Amino acid sequence: MHTMVTTRSLLRLLTCGSVDDGKSTLIGRLLFDTDNIPDDQRAALERDSRKFGTDGANIDYALLVDGLEAEREQGITIDVAYRFMATPRRKFIIADTPGHEQYTRNMATGASNAALAILLIDASQGVLTQTRRHAFIANLLGIRDIILAVNKIDLCGYDQTVFDTITDDFSKIEKNFRFDTITAIPLSARHGDNVVQSSAAMTWYQGPTLLDHLETIEPRRPDTGPFRLPVQWVNRPDAQFRGFTGTIAGGQVQLGDRLTVAGSGQSSSVARIITAQGDAQQARAGEAVTLTFADEIDISRGDLLAAPTARPDVGDQFAADLIWMDEAPLLPGRPYLFRIGTALVSGVVSKIKHQIDIAHFEHLAATQLELNAVGSVNISLTAPVAFDPYEENRRTGSLIMIDRETNATVAAGMIRFPLRRASNIHLQTLTIGRTDRVARNRHRPAILWFTGLSGSGKSTLANLLEAKLHADGVHTYLLDGDNIRHGLNRDLGFTDADRVENIRRVGEVAKLFADAGMVVLVSFISPFRAERRMARELVEPGLFHEIFVDTPIEICRARDPKGLYRKADAGEIRNFTGIDSPYEPPEAAEFVLRTADSTPENLADGLFRAVRQIITD
Repeated sequence: MHTMVTTRSLLRLLTCGSVDDGKSTLIGRLLFDTDNIPDDQRAALERDSRKFGTDGANIDYALLVDGLEAEREQGITIDVAYRFMATPRRKFIIADTPGHEQYTRNMATGASNAALAILLIDASQGVLTQTRRHAFIANLLGIRDIILAVNKIDLCGYDQTVFDTITDDFSKIEKNFRFDTITAIPLSARHGDNVVQSSAAMTWYQGPTLLDHLETIEPRRPDTGPFRLPVQWVNRPDAQFRGFTGTIAGGQVQLGDRLTVAGSGQSSSVARIITAQGDAQQARAGEAVTLTFADEIDISRGDLLAAPTARPDVGDQFAADLIWMDEAPLLPGRPYLFRIGTALVSGVVSKIKHQIDIAHFEHLAATQLELNAVGSVNISLTAPVAFDPYEENRRTGSLIMIDRETNATVAAGMIRFPLRRASNIHLQTLTIGRTDRVARNRHRPAILWFTGLSGSGKSTLANLLEAKLHADGVHTYLLDGDNIRHGLNRDLGFTDADRVENIRRVGEVAKLFADAGMVVLVSFISPFRAERRMARELVEPGLFHEIFVDTPIEICRARDPKGLYRKADAGEIRNFTGIDSPYEPPEAAEFVLRTADSTPENLADGLFRAVRQIITD
């Protein structure tokens, strides 16, 4: 239930909607009519309106927000623009987000920190696909209060029928969302009707102005749930002080409260609460604090401190919704870094359950997610982390995915629930281990991973090397790409997603052979660096050796032992590496074999001597 605001609290909100619905103009009008613009900016606005404006000699309020030159020239919003506004009753941080579909990720960024959304609808256009898209994303990201700002009502003669039709149309899709409140307001941002002052042209509307509603609504507070503090930094300036620093993500804490480290279960009482203003008796959500404890307990960056009576989930597998933000598609099985709170851990999207058609709210089958797509997925991490469902805490239930090579953020995610079925699976202790097998074999294991284009000579070199090792008494096994696709991977095709799964499976099999104490030779094109790195990281350092069979594609074409290049050129084979699917050469392979400069026998001889030294010295 909403209550009147009695203090100058801070409200974070965003504007969203379709292109040209007037989002920037509305924010500019709010800033202008509430006297939140310094005199020098007012003068600059008048000059800019003459140069860039779209309303003749009148002030173009959108220019207060559209700060990028490209935006001004095109008359659209590209980036997320933030503006601060204050009235005697409340402070505001307003995010103006893009309307174009290709900037959906920018809109999601603005929504992630907002408590309320102003969804603009052009009265002359009605409810559009992008209106539905932005309502869906706002709801997906936890916004529960929304204002339907039916803008440009002046272009429709301030007609109540137009307003009623739009609100009726939106009510038909309302069942797809979980908004606590939906407040519809007819307005004209250009002329100021119902923005700050009530409109004399719409006497049929008896509701609040936009500003009145923004000043009096109180969205769901983050400090009503249990206490949560993601530890960002262990503060230890000397031997006498050890504190744990972070921003409280939920609830509140008082001196003497007992807190628990979610991952380990260790607990202690709070001895001090230190804020920017000094020691405090208590602190609540949103405040940055340093806590000290009465006991010495093990706490590190990435841990989550919680109320012991309401601990978060701790696990390495969970279901989540993702908004994909990268030009390259999401491929299940490809390793990424996951930032959850202050924890950073490696993991994969193990399954795409479905893609969500956010224009029609349907679930679609999908094997990958493209830019701006939203999907429901399962995620598997290499180590357990503490988290809450996003619905319960937006800070501890959110995640970002990071590309391991570029460090670019590729997705934003909302954790929905843990996958507890993994809790009944445990590693079985075995009597015979790798050390016993190595002693019996009289050599160490190794994974020799041959990668290169089709026709480069991988299989030839791997065969020659295995024969030499076998003759020397080394226990070996060769995993060849073509042979594996006749059995273990016969269900996989050659899409990028299937190639990722192909290498994931082979990497796990190679790990088992290495655990058996053998030297396993793997001959696969394995075109993507990310999957080769994933295979390397399955085993301890020093066990995996990448062998790049560096053969120019012109030579591979000339060899073409299976006629594959000819078929690919004729369009008979799709997704062929080097033709219409990329090959990413290794950047730091342990061995580089240039087949154009030597014979296969000589290359195999040199490789044999190097491998023999690796497994016996």
